[in-house]
Amino acid sequence: SSGINAEYGGGLANPQIIAHLEKSLDYTVFDVRWIPCSARFVVVGSHARGTGALQVFEMGQKELVCSKKYEKKDEIKCCTFGATALQDRHLATGNFKGKMETWDLEKGDLPVYSVKAHSEIINCIDGVGGLGIGLGAPEIVTGSRDGTVKVWDVRQESDPVAMMQPKESEAKRDCWAVAFGNTYTESERVVAAGYDNGDIKLFDLRNMSVRWETNVKNGICGLQFDRKNS
Repeated sequence: SSGINAEYGGGLANPQIIAHLEKSLDYTVFDVRWIPCSARFVVVGSHARGTGALQVFEMGQKELVCSKKYEKKDEIKCCTFGATALQDRHLATGNFKGKMETWDLEKGDLPVYSVKAHSEIINCIDGVGGLGIGLGAPEIVTGSRDGTVKVWDVRQESDPVAMMQPKESEAKRDCWAVAFGNTYTESERVVAAGYDNGDIKLFDLRNMSVRWETNVKNGICGLQFDRKNS
């Protein structure tokens, strides 16, 4: 990525990142997301005993305050608010057992939606069509160690609305990153996927084809469009 240069009144040549608050946790953190339109954020991860951690924190004056705390049966790897309606703010998660679930954080004991999405761990997840961002149906995309990328509509029961998988002659690659983009009309939508071997593929969901692909030689840990709706 390109560097960012900025000039400030104090004459600083580079921006500074300052830690306002910090808190030690007794589990491994895998993902963090701000809760839309709030001063709260959600943290997901894994306890040493093999269970999942899901906590909600609020920004206090001098410390981070835990307002909700849930322990789940399976370790949680990733999460997104991208497909939820703003009034619901349901969190979608992917776990180590291949399940994709959505949660009401105010009543987080049982999932609102649950599906066995993959045969192995879900490494990455993204959402679109919620929060008033992008046109088209609210959808969730998941990427897994099983080599597949799947798109889900939580209004449907259990089958993905799209699935991208390697051909029989191709080696199965571990998908580490996914991102939605190009949602500027009701029908246009693409998914970018990054893999452990450095492959990046751009899938056109309208035509169900690979629009573009390249290899950067190193594993892709994260992908992001500058905006989802263009």
